[in-house]
Amino acid sequence: MRHIRRSCAIVLLLSLLFLCACAARTEDSAAATAQPQTIEPKGKVYYAYFDTVSYVYDYAGDSAERFDDRSAEVSHILQEYHQLFDIYHEYSGMTNLCTLNKAAGGEALEIDPRLTDFLLYAKDMYERTDGEMNVMLGAVLRLWHDCREEASADPASARLPDEEALREAARHTDITLLEIDAEKNTVRIADPEASIDVGALGKGYATERAAEALEREGALGYVLNIGGNIRCIGDRPDGSGWVTAIRNPDRAAEDYACRLRIRNTACVTSGVYERFFTVDGRRYHHIVDKDTLYPAAFYESLTVVTKDSGLADVLSTALFCLPWEESHALAASFEDVEVLWLFPDGEQRMTEGFSTLIEDAG
Repeated sequence: MRHIRRSCAIVLLLSLLFLCACAARTEDSAAATAQPQTIEPKGKVYYAYFDTVSYVYDYAGDSAERFDDRSAEVSHILQEYHQLFDIYHEYSGMTNLCTLNKAAGGEALEIDPRLTDFLLYAKDMYERTDGEMNVMLGAVLRLWHDCREEASADPASARLPDEEALREAARHTDITLLEIDAEKNTVRIADPEASIDVGALGKGYATERAAEALEREGALGYVLNIGGNIRCIGDRPDGSGWVTAIRNPDRAAEDYACRLRIRNTACVTSGVYERFFTVDGRRYHHIVDKDTLYPAAFYESLTVVTKDSGLADVLSTALFCLPWEESHALAASFEDVEVLWLFPDGEQRMTEGFSTLIEDAG
């Protein structure tokens, strides 16, 4: 429950920044156009998907009826992918990731073609990130998840996963254990001790599918904020883009690391401050390094800006788990990807293109 409250605070902050940006740019817009901006933004909020808060905004002036239809379609898409990707619950008439994990070591199961496409995408991301994005890390992540849940229920009993248990779990994380037959739409997890966890890319992938649906309908001037994963469809009507802020990981600080002006792109941040628990005064966050089997310790937060929300989600985690030189090299291997790295000592490093997005740049 504390995780939900933290997520709500972050998302509400970002949402307010978007709304404030609309008001703050009225004077600038008047200088650029003959008529003042009079379009009132519309928004809807949903609480049922991906254990977070989801917002749909229209800044382009769609009619109330059209906005209702479009936001309902976004909600429907998010619901479908939330259910397909759920590793804790099964749903009637559906073979989802929870079903696949329960059937690990058994026969192949027929799945929804959309889930086949997603798992093929996950395997491709494994290859392109040199194994840093591995959806088969579920056995390891489950141990950390259980400790985090126990600490949330009773902080006094907070503990770390057993070292031997972590090492044993790591033996069941090979990506080849995920056997996909794309023609038959069947999947098998070959090891009964292995499991899938898509927490590092599922939300971003679903967000992108919703954005694609809006784009196919010709929607422009929409913003999706799915648990802090921002996806802008098109631009604001006055062409000035939207302003969003990158949180300063130092919880004692009231300012932001920077403010960005973005349009027709996605912006995703991974950080140590969203999901964590404390043992003996030390904080353990949720982004686990596959090599150490412990939370990655290179950065306080990392932000990725790129058109595809799914890719932004993937890279915000994969880059987070690599030291600077390797992280920078991996980012450079992808086209049109801009990154901000925030280090524990307060240092900031960024790609050259990221600096052009900063609101007060030049």
